[in-house]
Amino acid sequence: MTNKTSIVSTLGPASNSLDTITQLLAAGVCTFRLNFSHGTFEEHLSVLQHINTARAMLPYAVSVMGDLCGPKIRISAIEPETVLVAGSELTISVGDKVGNAKHFTTTFADLLNDIQVGHRILIDDGQLALKVVDKTSDKLKCKVLVGGALSSRKGMNLPDTDLSVPAITEKDWQCVDWAIENNLDYLSLSFVQRSKEIQELTEYIQKKDSPIKVIAKIEKPLAVDNIESILHAADGIMVARGDLGVEMDLAQVPLVQKQITALCRRFAKPVIVATQVLQSMIENASPTRAEATDVSNAVLEFADAVMLSGETAVGKYPVAAVKTLAHICKSTEVYIEGLNEPRPRMDRANEIAHAEALARAVAHMLDEVEAAMVVLWAENEAICRLLSKARIDDPILALCPDAVTARQLSLYYGVVSVHHQPISSYDEWIAAVRKVVLENGWASKGENLLLLPPLAALSENTAGAIIMHTIA
Repeated sequence: MTNKTSIVSTLGPASNSLDTITQLLAAGVCTFRLNFSHGTFEEHLSVLQHINTARAMLPYAVSVMGDLCGPKIRISAIEPETVLVAGSELTISVGDKVGNAKHFTTTFADLLNDIQVGHRILIDDGQLALKVVDKTSDKLKCKVLVGGALSSRKGMNLPDTDLSVPAITEKDWQCVDWAIENNLDYLSLSFVQRSKEIQELTEYIQKKDSPIKVIAKIEKPLAVDNIESILHAADGIMVARGDLGVEMDLAQVPLVQKQITALCRRFAKPVIVATQVLQSMIENASPTRAEATDVSNAVLEFADAVMLSGETAVGKYPVAAVKTLAHICKSTEVYIEGLNEPRPRMDRANEIAHAEALARAVAHMLDEVEAAMVVLWAENEAICRLLSKARIDDPILALCPDAVTARQLSLYYGVVSVHHQPISSYDEWIAAVRKVVLENGWASKGENLLLLPPLAALSENTAGAIIMHTIA
């Protein structure tokens, strides 16, 4: 059985073969990420076919997430060996001309409309820093605060600027259509600033009659300011610490992570902690002590999932990175199970009040009795999501009549999901549970299971019951 903390692995040149994908699954990956910033649709389709082949051999479900690029702002081409000197001045305009240390361009058409004097411009993930000291109708005059080598097509971050550019670009809409056509399970939206951007994407997906869920990537200060409304609009949150650490004071990033994971616990939404998780393992066979501590803290903060990016996409040790991450997560999960801390509070929404009450009843029952695992019939994801957020010590096995729901549940903490044909009677339900848990070694004869059977398998007198069952 997989770890309770889900592992998301980004696929790329280092990991997109069928053999490596199979090894990544064996190491503990629960969700694969396709990064639409790189590669063609034909290349992504080839990788997806490998994923489908590999996960078909597993007894449990695995999901696939597409990552939308969003409005990534980049500089245009730059002359070779260009170096910016701290204290010097340069100008920036909109266009696509080859630039140098005195002047360069960007294809971001709204730059001059959005940015103001005094705003900062960060280049190449903050390696270079400029400050706007003057502005005319056709160019910005900037002072170099932090210098260094400048090369073509590097990203620009505008941490002080409220951008008018839409979060979903024309390329993104093409990626959304591809994701729908190829039955992806999640889409993560980059550079979200407001809830309306999530709502726009969700409405488009729903009009296409697709069950894809939307993850909001939090990587801009304005998104942090609007986090509650974004959280309610999205199906889940990703704390994307890379751009977030460039856009805001680096010292605030761990505090923002803690704030967001706490909110996701409170409102029962899955949350992924991402970026530079085991960054050193791109080049090295083992992580730093600081990285191990960072991963452990994410688990202690009740993150549902931790995501590897370059470590598995382009790193030298993709499988080792997943094994290392799984080991750190497992060690922290065992530590958490030994604690006697209050169960995290969840806000009750009217539409899921019954499911929330049932989840708490299960959690309180498990405080009094021992069980190898909780097994439920997941016709929708609400009860699973709430049980996951209740942070019960026992693993949760979700039998799902819908294959898409089964795959999506793989992202949730503590949940192992299996696609299963519909159940029509209590005896059929017991036989199905017994077969699944024994064949996969998830429980043994004589152990107790806490069951939440499908309503169709129960009588009117027992509907909604929580049943303790001993495996015969």
